[in-house]
Amino acid sequence: MKYTRSEAKQWAQDNIEGFFLCPVTPVDNDFNFDEEGMRKNVEAFIEMGVDGLVVGGFIAECWNATLEEWYRYHEVMAEAVAGRVPLFSIILDPSAYQAVEKMQRLEAMGFDGVEVINPVVQLRTDNEIFDWFKFITDRSDLAVMLYRTPVSGKVLGWDLMKRLSDLETVVGAKQGVVSRAESLKLRKIMRDDFVLSDPLENVFLDDLRNGGQVVFGELSYILFGKKRHLINDYRALAAQGKWEEAYQVSSQLNDVRDFYGDVFLWDVVHTFTYASALASMKVWFEEIGLEAGPIRPPVAQATDELRQRIKSTLKELGVS
Repeated sequence: MKYTRSEAKQWAQDNIEGFFLCPVTPVDNDFNFDEEGMRKNVEAFIEMGVDGLVVGGFIAECWNATLEEWYRYHEVMAEAVAGRVPLFSIILDPSAYQAVEKMQRLEAMGFDGVEVINPVVQLRTDNEIFDWFKFITDRSDLAVMLYRTPVSGKVLGWDLMKRLSDLETVVGAKQGVVSRAESLKLRKIMRDDFVLSDPLENVFLDDLRNGGQVVFGELSYILFGKKRHLINDYRALAAQGKWEEAYQVSSQLNDVRDFYGDVFLWDVVHTFTYASALASMKVWFEEIGLEAGPIRPPVAQATDELRQRIKSTLKELGVS
């Protein structure tokens, strides 16, 4: 571990910044996780300059894997990353005991932290959810990012968020409600050493200007392909306090952002699920030279029409 329990919040302040990305998982024609493809993609992500990786969740299709596959997936990712960037996993289990088992295994593999969703079944009251998080954080030293989302069936309220933030290893939250107003409100009321992230690149520049530091748990930085340098350019200008110039550079990405929203993001927002929308991201990854393959059944593959639309549009936009 790079930090002790008492150092977890400061470690997060110092290290969870920039783009902590959730990539799709390469799958072979037999619908098994493609380990060689996973390793190739990790090398590509590091060459792109990703600041951290958040693996093993919905976007990675690990909700649709056996426990044995889940553990093997994480072994491969830990080996491939080899400590070169911070590495988080995502815990989706309603069982506190299964969550703890996974966290302890991840800690042994060298993971730096976990994003954790509150239980999607059974536990609904604030006290029940607090006790669930207290149980798992008492039994693992990993830094925990909360996942505040309607996907769980219970959006964490203001008071509960404040209570959870006082747990020693709870270091921040992914604000998956996708409400800018709520993100700004939370940043005002939460403790100063709590890392709050909107999982949206299109508001990152504004977020940097308003106390934010990370886009945690999404994948658009990868998707920008040949236009990815513009993100690095506007971040550099922001770091120099040249905000108007940074916004001008950022605006050059609006067409790509609109297309990303059209073929992926707004489906997630409307349905509170990632499953069907991910087929489009598999196509997008392949069009920018990454390994992807099919999506795991029973989720449907992208249609030929959608494939052709993504392929032609990315060329028109100068992404591929």
